[in-house]
Amino acid sequence: MYDKKSLKAEEFIDHNEIVETLDFAEKNKDNVQLIDEIIEKAKERKGLSHKEASVLLSCNIEEKNQEIYKLAEQIKKDFYGNRIVMFAPLYLSNYCVNGCVYCPYHAQNKHIPRKKMTQEEIKREVIALQDMGHKRLALETGEDPVNNPIEYILDSIKTIYSIKHKNGAIRRVNVNIAATTVENYRKLKEAGIGTYILFQETYHKESYERLHPTGPKHNYAYHTEAMDRAMDGGIDDVGLGVLFGLERYKYEFAGLLMHAEHLEAVHGVGPHTISVPRIRHADDIDPSAFDNGIDDETFCKIVACIRIAVPYTGMIVSTRESKEVRERVLHLGISQISGGSKTSVGGYDEEDYTEEDSSQFDVVDNRPLDEVLNWLMEIGYLPSFCTACYREGRTGERFMEICKSKQIQNCCHPNAIITMKEYLEDYASEKTKKTGDKLLEQELSSIENDVTRRKTSEILKEIENGKRDFRF
Repeated sequence: MYDKKSLKAEEFIDHNEIVETLDFAEKNKDNVQLIDEIIEKAKERKGLSHKEASVLLSCNIEEKNQEIYKLAEQIKKDFYGNRIVMFAPLYLSNYCVNGCVYCPYHAQNKHIPRKKMTQEEIKREVIALQDMGHKRLALETGEDPVNNPIEYILDSIKTIYSIKHKNGAIRRVNVNIAATTVENYRKLKEAGIGTYILFQETYHKESYERLHPTGPKHNYAYHTEAMDRAMDGGIDDVGLGVLFGLERYKYEFAGLLMHAEHLEAVHGVGPHTISVPRIRHADDIDPSAFDNGIDDETFCKIVACIRIAVPYTGMIVSTRESKEVRERVLHLGISQISGGSKTSVGGYDEEDYTEEDSSQFDVVDNRPLDEVLNWLMEIGYLPSFCTACYREGRTGERFMEICKSKQIQNCCHPNAIITMKEYLEDYASEKTKKTGDKLLEQELSSIENDVTRRKTSEILKEIENGKRDFRF
């Protein structure tokens, strides 16, 4: 029985509810009256149910699809403006005891080089990332209680936060590690993490168990209920995601939104972020072996419909996607992207680099961070390295209240300008600095509040004089 307030995975992600939702969406995909009613409701910027959003995803009417895309872009602008938050993944270890058939880190893969970074190696990686200009990281490890215990993760977080190289500093560490206990989530909270991220991979229980044949990740309920334990452990911000290509995309879409509805119903706050990765080639993984792959057009439609359904949630796309696809989905709802990413253990520091490939997946957008930033600014976006909300306690329910009222831009827009100014002064190439200085002048003039605009201008001058780390 479907119950979004239940704490049991098979009740808040109820298979029969998803099947009925997909059947309803299929029967109404050409129902113009219903589609118009759903679009009108979406214009209120309060979100849609999984059933309503599934109708829009299934819609075959080109004219209505264009309305959906246009609305998604406008909602993105309303909540996030033209800001794009930047981050980079940091792989600590690829030791793993699971048997996930879509990931090269699976325990049966005996030829991939296994590596676990020491704290000294982590320091070098962090310095390399700081020298690129990054301020926000997403930690990644395989699941291995012997090689990657929670104590190792906590020590690594402490190391990362301790490093101040030149003008660099990592100000927010998000964590993407395997489902764990309330006690361990409490320890992560005490360590000062930002968002706890965990991809469901697939919400289809039967497929999930088949794709995870061995290891602790095989337990569907324990994995799916992880976000509830994380919030019980005091973590305010959690990030959802599925790996598109493993199961039918419409099923995953409905399950993803049901999970978001569950978090809202039980904890009073939905997901802080939603990621939309697609399966990619890796060491011994051939994506063509999975028969649920989606084309670029479908991928873009998914992004637009998620943005409409959960307008307040940050949306992430990584370097798994090409420059062309990333540019398109930026218009349809994406608010965070990675740049200059490496998906191998020890991939950033030249001293740690090895010819042996320990990457989790192939990166499609290989451009360095500076080139990505220049590209974003040239197409009208303001890159942001801001971590102010996290450090000012604007997290969880407090963040969502501000975001839903669309007041978050009063802080985020000037903070984006400030952090981008830091990048331009410390790390930018001549070309990017020229592009950035021009953009920041425009962005500064667009701040409507006189006091905020004047204060931001004063801070920019202080940054030019060598001072760092300001925030509203």
